[in-house]
Amino acid sequence: MIPDFLTQIIATKRAQIMRDRSDTKFARMRDEVLATRRKTKPFRLRDALAGSSCPGIIAEFKRTSPSAGVIRSDVGPGEIAQAYERGGASAISVVTDEEYFGGSLGDLVTARAQTLLPILRKDFVIDPTQIFAAAIAGADAILLIVAALDDISLQRLRETAEDELGLDALVEVHTAEELHRATKAGAKLIGVNNRDLRTLRVSLETSERLMADAPRDAIMISESGLSGGGELRRLAALGYRGFLIGEMLMRAADPAAKLRELVQACEDGTDAGFTTESIQP
Repeated sequence: MIPDFLTQIIATKRAQIMRDRSDTKFARMRDEVLATRRKTKPFRLRDALAGSSCPGIIAEFKRTSPSAGVIRSDVGPGEIAQAYERGGASAISVVTDEEYFGGSLGDLVTARAQTLLPILRKDFVIDPTQIFAAAIAGADAILLIVAALDDISLQRLRETAEDELGLDALVEVHTAEELHRATKAGAKLIGVNNRDLRTLRVSLETSERLMADAPRDAIMISESGLSGGGELRRLAALGYRGFLIGEMLMRAADPAAKLRELVQACEDGTDAGFTTESIQP
């Protein structure tokens, strides 16, 4: 069952889409995005994570959240994107939900203008028009939350992003059942959210537990609640290839310096033998 707050968010998102959507607009956006994507390298997020000898960090720009309230209001997405690139991020996540997180596609456009790193549009995606809009704004990847989608919608949206447009679809799960659904839908880039969507409590045991059932050919990313190098090294040892970190970096006085510390922790873990190959049977 989808938790009440997620139900509310999805209902709001669906109402917005239905209000703005039309067959003419859909066709126009699709034509525009197909032209845009023909000139853009596909699967940049996947390549950034798979092509490195150590796990990468997806550093997030997020203004507010329902659980934390206002996180930071004195810096914009362009400034943060530059700081994250200086700090060694593998990619940048931009939260674009306006109603509950204070973001916008404009934030993504601004970040895109200031960095060459892959950018993930983090939002509650339930319709192809949101994927088209992400690509037009300059995103390289979109987020699909399994708990917010039925199986048919999940597969169709993943296929629209990856098979049609060459965008990466980061498919987010929280339970073993959701991991099974993600795998069934063809997900190859899977994010494990350590935050329980029902209670908003965070536990890294979620990432530890679900890694045992992860497909061998999937790139696994741990999300939420990550706050120190020791945690990153432990999860890297289990086989995680990436970490999505936002609130801690946004609250840091010097986001670039804080990010460099975490990147160094990941690199130190690799130097110590904490690699995917070392933990596979």
